[in-house]
Amino acid sequence: MTDLSLPPFDCTPGMRLSAHERVAEIRQEALNRRLDRMERMMERLEKRLWLTVYGVAAVILAQAFQGFLAVQIP
Repeated sequence: MTDLSLPPFDCTPGMRLSAHERVAEIRQEALNRRLDRMERMMERLEKRLWLTVYGVAAVILAQAFQGFLAVQIP
């Protein structure tokens, strides 16, 4: 057999716990980034929704005003 002279691999319970904590921290950061991105997307969607509502209200008011002007002019 060949001698590869690999460095000793330390695997103590403390190191395993440390690695698990790091993995949990990375997952939490990724989750937070995704949630932040979803919140920004929802805010943009809300702005678009309000723009649509105001646009529809403006069209209705413009039509009502136009009808009012048509009635006043003989």
